[in-house]
Amino acid sequence: MTDLNFPFTARSSDMRRALPEPIWSVIELLFFAYRDFISEPDDVLARLGFGRAHHRVLHFVNRNPGMKVAELLDILRITKQSLGRVLKQLIQQGYVVQKEGESDRRQRLLYVTPKGEALALRLAGLQTTRIARALAELGPDAHDLACRFLAAMINSEHRDSVLRFIARADRGRRKG
Repeated sequence: MTDLNFPFTARSSDMRRALPEPIWSVIELLFFAYRDFISEPDDVLARLGFGRAHHRVLHFVNRNPGMKVAELLDILRITKQSLGRVLKQLIQQGYVVQKEGESDRRQRLLYVTPKGEALALRLAGLQTTRIARALAELGPDAHDLACRFLAAMINSEHRDSVLRFIARADRGRRKG
């Protein structure tokens, strides 16, 4: 089953004229860069019986202590059931703790444990080494240019909220 929403009556030649020429080199470089960017963390996670969903949860909870489960669901865009399975494993193995909100006991707030923080930092360290190596090859303005490119890749209606979210996490880490 395809996820493209083109009318069935359109001919292939008509569709080619209507669409811009794909930027194959950038598309493929993004695929290969992502593959390699996550390969080393994937190896570490696999040895622990974890996968990429565990990595994403650890990353965001580590960067945003006290994050609400609802906020994490919104960021990850996964089902409550999928997140529940991943969280259960991370909690049972001592990487994450879940606490009730102080003002609203229905809230579920997430925190990494020291063990969870160590793993999150280990994974981020592997990725930081790869990013730093790539940026060093590109020159002094590479970091800013890479950030601007990646921000521009985010849907415009979400971009400002994502950038605020990242800035808030950065401020929180500097305080801690």
